[in-house]
Parts: sequence; structure tokens; C-alpha cells
Amino acid sequence: MISNHLGMVEALRPASNELAAAVEQFLAAGGTVAQLPSPPSNPVPPKRSAKIDPETILKRRKPPISRAERNELRKLAEAL
Repeated sequence: MISNHLGMVEALRPASNELAAAVEQFLAAGGTVAQLPSPPSNPVPPKRSAKIDPETILKRRKPPISRAERNELRKLAEAL
């Protein structure tokens, strides 16, 4: 165990000794330790659902009115 905090290493030594004793007892009782491959470092994200909730569909903005429509509205407003 390499650490700059020797006080912390010494504080954890009893737990380390208990674990080492438990491993020795397990191996003495006929247990074996298996060396398994490590998991991938970047797991594949879950697939996206194809379901679309109708309440979450984006509401598109209406296109702005054209110059001709704006002029028509202006004429109607002046006529009032």
C-alpha cells in the first residue's frame, strides 16, 4: 500500500489484517480465487427506445409572415 498519509495506512491496518485472515481461511477450506477479465472501460450505452410519446413532440414555430402579408395587414389596420 503506497500512501503519503501514513496515519491513515496505520488506521486501516487492522481491517486489512482481518481481510487477509479471512482470505487465508477461505483458501484453507478449499476455496479458489478466480482471475476474471476486467469489464470494458467504456460500457455501451443502452439502446434508445423507438416509442415516441405524443405529448413530448416538439411544437414547431410557425414561419414568420411575408412582406406581402405584412403590407396587407397594414392596409387593413389603416382602413379601420
